[in-house]
Amino acid sequence: MAVIGYAPGAYDLFHIGHLNILRHARAHCDRLVAGVVDDEVIVRAKARLPIVPLAERLEIVGSIRHVDEVVVDRHVDKFESWREFGYDVLFKGDDWRGTPRGESLEQRLGAVGATVVYFPYTMHTSSTALRKMITESA
Repeated sequence: MAVIGYAPGAYDLFHIGHLNILRHARAHCDRLVAGVVDDEVIVRAKARLPIVPLAERLEIVGSIRHVDEVVVDRHVDKFESWREFGYDVLFKGDDWRGTPRGESLEQRLGAVGATVVYFPYTMHTSSTALRKMITESA
């Protein structure tokens, strides 16, 4: 049976860290679905709007050769994303590892036969750092 992987993210200001997660995720599954988080969820989770519009983020992520399918993710809780998309493996940055949210998600997904795989967080670049550079130079 094919293993379906799910890599959710805002994918705002697409950068090498995003590409690394998608590349590594694709190597760990047969089919990779990338969930581009919609604006409302980003605002609820991060208290700010993305810079790049959702339609453009979908097009960018969907154009990456490692991604088999791109979907709009409307859920803060990635267990709810599992209910909608039915993946086998959820891919997250390792900044989630060992956190209460990460451990809770691991337990809930484990109860339905899905797993969480963590990848190293790209420390030298992030959308937050890029956003800060843009706003400081404006």
